[in-house]
Amino acid sequence: MSCSPDINRLVSDLAEMIAMPSENPPGHETEVARFVARELEPLGFEIAIAEYAPDRPNISATLRNGPGPVFALNTHMDTVPVGSGWTHEALRMTREGERLYGRGACDCKGSLASMLEAARILATSRAAWSGTLIAVFVADEEVSSQGARFYTRDCPAIDFAIIGEPTSNAVFTAHKGSLRPIVLVEGVTAHSGTPELGRNAIYDAGRLMARIEAHHGGVIRHITHPLVGNASLCVTRIGGGKADNVVPDACELLLDRRLVPGEDEEAAKADILALLERARQVEGIVAKVTGYKPTTGGATQTAPDAPLSVAALAAASAADIARPGPFGFQGACDLVHFREAGASGVVIGPGDLANAHKPDEFVTIGELADATRIYVDIVCRLMPPVVTG
Repeated sequence: MSCSPDINRLVSDLAEMIAMPSENPPGHETEVARFVARELEPLGFEIAIAEYAPDRPNISATLRNGPGPVFALNTHMDTVPVGSGWTHEALRMTREGERLYGRGACDCKGSLASMLEAARILATSRAAWSGTLIAVFVADEEVSSQGARFYTRDCPAIDFAIIGEPTSNAVFTAHKGSLRPIVLVEGVTAHSGTPELGRNAIYDAGRLMARIEAHHGGVIRHITHPLVGNASLCVTRIGGGKADNVVPDACELLLDRRLVPGEDEEAAKADILALLERARQVEGIVAKVTGYKPTTGGATQTAPDAPLSVAALAAASAADIARPGPFGFQGACDLVHFREAGASGVVIGPGDLANAHKPDEFVTIGELADATRIYVDIVCRLMPPVVTG
């Protein structure tokens, strides 16, 4: 089958979606979802738009084409906030040669445009594959993956999933997870003129931070995975004190614990609690976990020799991707939620991750076209042709 994308349509689709603000927070992905529906419904896709919160929708477009596997093309509709420092218009696509600039061009409306074009090609080439194709685009990946969690909670059984993220069209089969406990260090208040009558929670927090740093260096960083590297534990925020002349009785720390595939989230939580308990026993530091900040989710992997991984690597090589993989993300994405729902999954998409979330974010036209071809190729490698006669 021919899987040549319509370049003009790819560029036009991306321009339209960049002009639809979906910065998260607040998200407001409805306009993007409606655009996808307008494009795919005329091709025979069954459209379902489901909100997990007002103006926070997921859209799934399903095309049934006989017996065979269920294959999902997934990415997210939200972007990070525009921010400052742009030399191009952030919410109006600018083309300079091969480069297409705008917020979301790389992360992740570029992947969405390529998946949309791949869905069109597959819809008009139904003899080449058999099974069910689902194009599912979700809200809120950039903050806490509420969209993907909502969709996969009761989604249909999915055999294979490609998650669109900027990978320069290489194949990523694993990613880290994240856990962010909020730790409250408790002290005893006193007048700052007689600090010895109190217990300074900020001082205790400093001693606790030294223990956290040592625990990372001595234990956590030695937990490794061949594709994503080492696990980590660090402090990313601190706040304490209520008045200029009062010994603080409380200081709050935010910890960032990055997990690698194979680690158990509950075990990681228990390890942090044990660290706090050792600090209490040895130094009298009173600290407790008061909650957890929302994150994208846990770590996951698909085996490099799984059929989807093999097909994806072959498709990337056929598209002349110089370093096809497999690789692993240092960060997290929605792959974990599709894996937890039972799907075999990989992460592939146009754009360089180094450009994501930055001013003057861009993707190239060639990357968009290659991603489209790779998506179509993988689907056709894993979903057998329609049998006739």
